[in-house]
Amino acid sequence: MPDSLQRVLGAIHSHPWAIMPDYLAAIEAIAMRAFETGALAAVAEDGHQARLAADMTAIAATGTPLAGATMSTVRDGTAVIPVFGPIFPRATMLNSSAGGTSLDGIMRDFRVAQADADVSRIVLMIDSPGGVVSGLGEAAAAIRGSAKPVTAFVTGLGASAAYWLASQASEIVLDSSAQVGSIGVAFSMSRQVQPGADGRMNYEIVSSNAPNKRPDPTTDDGLAALQSELDGIESVFHADVAKGRKVSVATVRSEFGRGATVAARRAVELGMADKIGTLEGVLKGARGAGGKVVGGQRARLAAEMQLRRLAAQ
Repeated sequence: MPDSLQRVLGAIHSHPWAIMPDYLAAIEAIAMRAFETGALAAVAEDGHQARLAADMTAIAATGTPLAGATMSTVRDGTAVIPVFGPIFPRATMLNSSAGGTSLDGIMRDFRVAQADADVSRIVLMIDSPGGVVSGLGEAAAAIRGSAKPVTAFVTGLGASAAYWLASQASEIVLDSSAQVGSIGVAFSMSRQVQPGADGRMNYEIVSSNAPNKRPDPTTDDGLAALQSELDGIESVFHADVAKGRKVSVATVRSEFGRGATVAARRAVELGMADKIGTLEGVLKGARGAGGKVVGGQRARLAAEMQLRRLAAQ
């Protein structure tokens, strides 16, 4: 295996992930250019590519480009920010190849919408299996503390890291065929156990004090160390979801799918989301009976204060 490829895989394996398992395997396959391995088949056949194409068309149809943003639109005071595909910390070759997006880009557009005096409300349009854990806690806090109302609209899949972000919104609206959940953290790595290219064994540890800098998953101590690390990240995940959905951590652990995704109607019943609707309904919901944007004056004042803070900085 070339050193450059080992470094790429090492970077992937060095991060805990909050993502659907098939997508992590696909990301590794893209990194290895191993399309013949079949690792991409599971995600190629789940319909996400057609959904993502439709999602991008829907985003383009929601309004005009939001000034200063890279991928968002605005209509009648509502900014629509896309959260599509696997979520990476920053823009890379991998997320463009995997049809994903960057958390850095999402939050940059979020800050632009916050600071725009003509934006009174923000919609996160989500269709994502999740992604890398890095930066999610800070992003969740920013969404939860937004001065403007935030609605998360899940059009296909709002899993793992994507649900972590969605759970911080003022409300969650699901398409009737949407699925949300998969709350948990996974760690993927490989070890050379025999000589040769076929002698590497892959491991994936799913969250349940690491004394070693590089724990060995083939030993009980190493596996326990990795398990402890994942459980620590999972506890932050659970705490943020609990804050966002205004429930106890115990409820998140026992009722919110226990790591599995949950279909739309059941998710609403469990309190994981607020209601079932459509994107057009969400966008129209920003306007009152008289046609005025709801909460516009308060949001405008908040945006002006944000602009003053940015100017002072």
